[in-house]
Amino acid sequence: MSTLFVRAAGALRLFLFVGFLASAARADLVWSSGRGWRVEGGVLSGLVGEDGRKAIDLMNTARAAEEAQNYGKAAKSYERVGKRFGNSVYAPEAYYRAARMRLQRKQYFKAHADFQQVVGRYPNYSRFNEIVGEQYRIASAMLDGARNRIWGIIPGFTNREKAIEFFEILLLTAPYSDYAPLSLMNIARAHQKLGNDEEAIDALDRMINTYSQSLLTPDAYLKLAQTHSSLVEGPFYDQASTREAVTYFEDFMILYPSDGGVGTAEKGLNDMKKTLAESKMKMADFYFYKRDNYTAARVFYNEAITVYPDSTVATKAREQLVKVDAAAEKAGAAGKKPKKKFLFF
Repeated sequence: MSTLFVRAAGALRLFLFVGFLASAARADLVWSSGRGWRVEGGVLSGLVGEDGRKAIDLMNTARAAEEAQNYGKAAKSYERVGKRFGNSVYAPEAYYRAARMRLQRKQYFKAHADFQQVVGRYPNYSRFNEIVGEQYRIASAMLDGARNRIWGIIPGFTNREKAIEFFEILLLTAPYSDYAPLSLMNIARAHQKLGNDEEAIDALDRMINTYSQSLLTPDAYLKLAQTHSSLVEGPFYDQASTREAVTYFEDFMILYPSDGGVGTAEKGLNDMKKTLAESKMKMADFYFYKRDNYTAARVFYNEAITVYPDSTVATKAREQLVKVDAAAEKAGAAGKKPKKKFLFF
């Protein structure tokens, strides 16, 4: 028998043995009122001897407290199992049930932490998707004003910053879940409630770029345009936000022409174009009336027309252009040169 064949046969036996152990290790933890907690479907729990007995005793103590609706004691006992026997089959179930007990007491911070222990350390746990959903609901409740209870009794303050933190954690934990785009939309909503417009814009931008195929993306485009428009302070101020709003309103209408929000986008777009055109008018008037700079005035009046051609602002700009031409002609006949002072282009 060749050496190569012997080695191959040995490798195959090792592979089958490891496969057997892995299959045997896939044990489920089940509970029944008559027998308590026990391991089924496999031969390994991760614990043997005295540790195994201690773990199962703690699990049964916790379940007894849970059945008696002593949720505080149940949570502490389950958490003790997770901390002491973290490498066992008992740990993910213990943390999961501890989190459920914390939710009963409206201890949202501790509930989220216990759930995070499961999704962070035991990604193959059967209730992974359910837990991600629970974390999303905790964050959403806190965003809507739910108060974490201290010791399960005393309501704390509303804490939308913590809600944002929980949504961000969910994005890291389950970036491809259905809850991820929802989380970004809620992060934006939370920042808007807190008056953090730039952070809201960042969250909506991440939503559009990361989840472009999501059903929520059209809404993100519209909200992004509306958020930019909310930063516009009028025609006398810098128009960067106005231009951003115009861009996103136009993108929304091009990309989603059948969306129910098109009417809202059209109104928003018209409002922003009007503001931008009025800003051009203010600059043109300045050069015309304050500086006698007819060249600069013409440029800005024409830009006002270009920005919003079918508007009352454009009509006014055309009327002003007639006045500029008349003033320029009069100045030329008198041999005067238009002033160039403060022209910046």
